[in-house]
Amino acid sequence: MAKPKVAFYWCASCGGCEEAVVDLAEDILKVVEAVDIVLWPVALDFKYKDIEAMPDKSILVSFINGAIRNSEQEHIAKLLRQKSQLIVAFGACAHLGGIPGLANVANRKEIFETAYKLTHTTVNPKEIFPQLVTEIPQGKLTLPEFYDTVKSLDQTIEVDYYLPGCAPPPDLIMKGVQTLLSGNLPPKGTVIASEKALCETCPRNKTKPDKMVIKEIKRIHEVIADPEKCFLAEGIICVGPATRGGCGERCINANMPCRGCFGPTKEVIDQGAKFLSALASIIDANTDEEVQKITESIIDPIGLFYMYSLPTSILRRKQGV
Repeated sequence: MAKPKVAFYWCASCGGCEEAVVDLAEDILKVVEAVDIVLWPVALDFKYKDIEAMPDKSILVSFINGAIRNSEQEHIAKLLRQKSQLIVAFGACAHLGGIPGLANVANRKEIFETAYKLTHTTVNPKEIFPQLVTEIPQGKLTLPEFYDTVKSLDQTIEVDYYLPGCAPPPDLIMKGVQTLLSGNLPPKGTVIASEKALCETCPRNKTKPDKMVIKEIKRIHEVIADPEKCFLAEGIICVGPATRGGCGERCINANMPCRGCFGPTKEVIDQGAKFLSALASIIDANTDEEVQKITESIIDPIGLFYMYSLPTSILRRKQGV
């Protein structure tokens, strides 16, 4: 009996999700034994033409990580959708847009000018910028089109399931793979993780006061955080109240606050707005000056509240650019 065919592909991401697959360690042998990998560009030498030649829906499941930043990523995502029975958005960038999605505070022109002209380490006196098509002696050199807006995977193709996290933890990856191979599929659109907010399973939850108030906000590098105490009770921003659990509290156990990579629970539409509302409810300020002082202490509010979810937020991107 032929093994089910599986594909892995990455779009705009850091490569951490690919590392997460390797981090399965000996369990990756169980995956290889159970499936026939037909595409995995980071590890195996398959060609796009091999996928194009396959019958439609001949791949059981394609795991796609990374956001959609350019035309090549969009093309391959649509090709894999055509060839696959199931598509899994693998990791925070495919799920929510991720850190690449923070580029939505600018447009393509602004990003190119920063990268190829304005940074202190750039020397570009002729102001040469990447072009879609460049004539060279050997012919035409074509590059993928760099889009103005970063999108999550489900803003480009239909997605069946989501494996959240930056990167998804190995136990969650194995659970997802085993679930998909079992044929006992959860409802379409399921995020394969806990339905509870991280705060509900956080080991520091018991130290959270009944009525929490904070008068100042501290950045994690400015203090030595108590390894037992709720971060928010210490005035350190932790996005746990607005974030789905199921990560194993990896950051919390390393004495780092939650950054929100598992995305919101299903009841929440906008993760950043949800957290901002929760934060505003515990700030103890009586005068405009106190409010302004606390507000100014949040150095990068978009990067903090929407670190992983700007493309899937209500705003999605900076307006008017």
